[in-house]
Amino acid sequence: MALSPFSEHLLDWFHITMRLTVLQQQAKGLQQERPQTGADVSKQLESIKHYLWHGNTPEALERLTSLSIGMDMIREHSAPAAKVANGVADFQTYIKNNCEFIPNFGDRWRQGERISTGFVESTINQVVSRRFVKKQQMQWSLRGAHLLLQTRTKVLNDELEGTFRQWYPQFRRQVA
Repeated sequence: MALSPFSEHLLDWFHITMRLTVLQQQAKGLQQERPQTGADVSKQLESIKHYLWHGNTPEALERLTSLSIGMDMIREHSAPAAKVANGVADFQTYIKNNCEFIPNFGDRWRQGERISTGFVESTINQVVSRRFVKKQQMQWSLRGAHLLLQTRTKVLNDELEGTFRQWYPQFRRQVA
């Protein structure tokens, strides 16, 4: 928020669903040991996902609290239940700490607005990781990658020329 205080700050749907996907996988593990409990947890997680998609964080948090209490009652008797209980508690804290940044994703989707930046992160991770491979002809150092990203950010924010002028006041004349 300090970097760009006037921009809209939202939690990314990609990050929410990634956490829910992990919880669903843990619920499947619980289903191996306790079929009915695992199925109930999975159903509750789908419900929580629905409420979060529609920006109803109070209801999602209420359901997370209920799920957390239920899991706490059986966690001592089952390793998969303990795993789910810990995951639910972590997710509940994550949502509680970020609830003001969770919009109605459904409305945003229908209006053609962005709900996720996962595709951007994926592309960046691919490009950066390729450059850090030792067999790569033009390998990046951590410092070099950092400097390149700073420069690219300045270009995207249309700040590079101003910064360059601070360093080199005689840099080409400004066109008025």
